[in-house]
This record gives sequence, C-alpha cells and structure tokens, in this order.
Amino acid sequence: MASKKRRAVVRWIKRGLIIVFLGAVAAMVVLAWMPKPVPVETTGVARGELTVTVSEDGRSRIKDRYVVSAPLSGKLARIELHPGDQVEQGQVIARIVPVDTPLMDVRTREQAEARVAAAKAGTKQSKAQIVRAKAALKYAEQEVEQIRPLVSQGVESKVTLERLLLDERTRRAELTSAEFASRVADHELRMAESVLGRFDSSQGDEPSEQLEVTSPITGRVLKVIQESEGVVPAGAPLVELGDPAALEVVVDVLTRDAVQIERGAPAAIERWGGEPLRANVRLVEPSAFTRLSSLGVEEQRVNAVLDIDQPYEEWSSLGDGYRVEAKITIWRADDVLELPSSALFRHDEGWAVFVAREGVASLVPVEIGRRNGLQAQIVDGLQEGERVILHPSDRVQDGTMVTWR
Repeated sequence: MASKKRRAVVRWIKRGLIIVFLGAVAAMVVLAWMPKPVPVETTGVARGELTVTVSEDGRSRIKDRYVVSAPLSGKLARIELHPGDQVEQGQVIARIVPVDTPLMDVRTREQAEARVAAAKAGTKQSKAQIVRAKAALKYAEQEVEQIRPLVSQGVESKVTLERLLLDERTRRAELTSAEFASRVADHELRMAESVLGRFDSSQGDEPSEQLEVTSPITGRVLKVIQESEGVVPAGAPLVELGDPAALEVVVDVLTRDAVQIERGAPAAIERWGGEPLRANVRLVEPSAFTRLSSLGVEEQRVNAVLDIDQPYEEWSSLGDGYRVEAKITIWRADDVLELPSSALFRHDEGWAVFVAREGVASLVPVEIGRRNGLQAQIVDGLQEGERVILHPSDRVQDGTMVTWR
C-alpha cells in the first residue's frame, strides 16, 4: 500500500516537472516572438541661440595697389628691390638711361605733352574726389552726433546708430582711398613733367643724364615685374607696390546666399593660419559670374568684400592673395525653439520627427524655420522639453517601442 502511494507521488512530481518545463518553453517562445524595444539616441527640444552663416573660401587682397611703369622708352638699370622691401614716397626704385637711338622726336614730344595734360586733369579730378569724400565724411559724422542723444533717450533704435557708424567708417575709407589716388595722380604728373623737361633740356644725340623713377606711395614691394637690366618700352610695368595693412578679404558666394547678406553683417575669418578674426561685410558686388564647382556644375557666384575689424598687429602675417575661410552671419536670434537637424526627415510635402513618448515612437509633422546645417528652428509642432529621436533608422516607425539612455 505504501509503495503504491510512493509511485503515485513520483508520477505527480514527474508530471509537474514536465508541465513546468513545457510552460517555461512556451514562455521563452512567446518572449522570443514578442517585439523588442529598438535602442535609439534621443535629445530634448530646447530654447537657445541660433546663428545662420554662409561659409565659403576666400582670398585676401590689398585694397590699393599701384604698378609703377616706365614713363618713357630707355635702358632700365637692374632693380635692386625685392618683394617685401619697405619703400618710402619719393624713393628711387628704378633708373632709366638713354639707349643708342635718340629718345626724342616730334611724335614722342607730342605724346609727352599730351601725357602732361592728361596727368594735370587727373590731379584735378583726384582733388575733387577728396573734397567730395571730405564732405560726405563730415555729413556722416554729423548724422552720428545727432543720432547719439536720440538713441540714449530711446527715440531711435541702436540699429539706426550702427548703420550710421558703418556709413561713417565707409566714408572715412573712401577719403583714404581718394587721398591715395591723389598722391598717385601727383606722382604721374611729376613723372610726365620730368619726361617733358628731359626732352626740353636734351642736347646732342645722347643725353648724359638719367631718369629716376620714384615711388608714389609709402608701402611695400609686392612684386618686381622687371628685375633684370634691359631696354624697356614706355608704359612697361616695373614694380608693383601696395600697403599690406590695407587688406580686404574677397569671398565668392552663391547668388542665392548673396541676396541674404546685408551690408555691415558680422563675419569671421578662419583657417588663415592664426586665431579667427572679426570682420564685417563692406559690400556685395552687383555683378555675378559663372564658375565650375568641384563636381563640374556651373554655379552663379558673386564677390562679397569683407573688412577686418582687428588691429593690423594681430594679423600682420596675413599677406596678399592668401587663402582663408569666411563665415558670414545672415541671421541670428537669441531665444528660439531648436533641435538638431539630424532628427528631421522628409514626410509627405514637409518635415517630421519621431518623438519618444512613454517608450513609443510617435511621428510628428513639424514646421521648421531657419537652419544652419547643425540646428534647425522649430516654428510649430513641438514643445520645449519633448524628446526627439536622432538619426532614426528604418526600424523606427510610428508606434514602434523604443528604449534609450
């Protein structure tokens, strides 16, 4: 009797173990077939500063450059100057002596007289430009002085004052350029009169004197065009001069970006070999040109000219024709709702994101505003603090279970 009870207990234990085993197997099968949450990376929608820039390669360029040319035909002595040498206004940079053939004939004399007359007209025109530039600068300064108290009283905005200050700086730069042009015109007149005086004082077939070609400006030698001794014709370029401190940056941008760039817009000069430099947009040239992209596609581009806002001592190693990278600010706001652009994807005719809500991905159409490549402005569709999924893969769909850290 006892043995029968033991056998019955053993059978029930075996049956219980089998049932437990089958239940465990069934549970494992069910768990294996149940959908697993997709691991994702998320970020929160937040408010912050958003800056939209146009980034393009550019090159540095000296604003005012002057090519000294031979005022008459003759034999040029070897030029001892080298690129980078400092020259002063009036310094002799080249000497021309007569060649075996006479330097004077009737036609040459008439040409010299015509050149003197043209040089005199050029000096008058340059002086008129200086007068006009001074008047414009004085008017700009008066406008700034008149607007300052109105801004402090709150009658006028700071934007108006900044615009007038930019106009004042521009007028001052125009005056500097006009004075530079006047010095060049005076130099041209002196050289033309020197040539005519040489013809008037010439005696015999081989004049013994030499013609000294002087520098019209104080600056540096950019390039020695004719270094070796030899016979040169009238008008042959000899030396190129300029002032390295008067440097500007020329950036060619796409025309669709150029229409958004305003005069005076802040910019940054980077990747020139030193710390980033502050700059501002002086002008966007009105005429565009066609250029082939690296992919062989024709693009319409236009030059934007930037002025550097920092002292020359901080970027004195930046020379003429150097490659730089410029970032021009076209829009900026301090408090906007933004999220990374990597969370956005195309949906129907607009944009959408996946929002992680209680472990489930929800597809939410959104309306975006400005973008800078990394961040995007959210105009409608999301609230501050919501978590969106970054880089959503094909496994993430509307209603998919997700998990994140």
